[in-house]
Amino acid sequence: MVSITPIKNYPMEKLNITGTKTLYCKEVHRFLKVYNQTLIIPVANALLFFAIFKLALGDRVKTIGALPFDEFMAAGLIMMAVIQNSFANTSSSLIMGKVIGNIIDYLMPPLSAAEVTLAMIFAGVTRGVIVGVLVAAAIAVFVPIKIHSLGFIVFYLIAGSMFLATLGVFAGIISDTFDQMAAVNSYIIVPMSFLSGTFYSVNALPEFWYNVSHLNPFFYMIDGLRYGLTGYHDSNLMGGIIFLIITNIVLWLVVHTLFARGYRIKS
Repeated sequence: MVSITPIKNYPMEKLNITGTKTLYCKEVHRFLKVYNQTLIIPVANALLFFAIFKLALGDRVKTIGALPFDEFMAAGLIMMAVIQNSFANTSSSLIMGKVIGNIIDYLMPPLSAAEVTLAMIFAGVTRGVIVGVLVAAAIAVFVPIKIHSLGFIVFYLIAGSMFLATLGVFAGIISDTFDQMAAVNSYIIVPMSFLSGTFYSVNALPEFWYNVSHLNPFFYMIDGLRYGLTGYHDSNLMGGIIFLIITNIVLWLVVHTLFARGYRIKS
């Protein structure tokens, strides 16, 4: 196969903007074409979670801190949908390319590793943000969705979906089968998203688990978006921002390096 040339061989003025945009549009069109699976079902799942917890808890849990439980849970469900769908978009694209054999579509065009990385990750961000907006609109029928800080909402939607889209690319590169990809999702993504304060405040946890929760990047994403919507937060907001920026940069560099070397992509 033709390898992807590292970005260092491409001066910025010769960055292939047209090719990058074309790959991005191709990835976006891929998930829009099956919108029922990629957009509608995540909204239905979020509403199902909301209904289950609402019916199970009833009036037993009315508030968390000074925040109504419905609003607390709504913010967590929105970010959880963003997290899962950003990861699913990039990881599924790569693993299907490997299994079906059309991974060469990413290698043959005159695109550098940075350009492929950029297009794929932002396609994942696009899906994550769209799903997040749709979930928010659906939940708003039952819970008032407020805007406490638009800047925090925008930052955490983009930074959170970028983190998971990049992680999805990484998982797609290192996985060779659907089983391996399913294992990454089942053993890492799903547990981390559920154990990140979506349905509870980490302040209620024992000290050990409270400290462990602060090592979970998903916690900062959910807590930051919750602050943007409601003004309530359990973490150090500036610390969460710095943590996400650093982890995004590190993951981006790792994924770019793997693409540039053709790790588990070339044959």
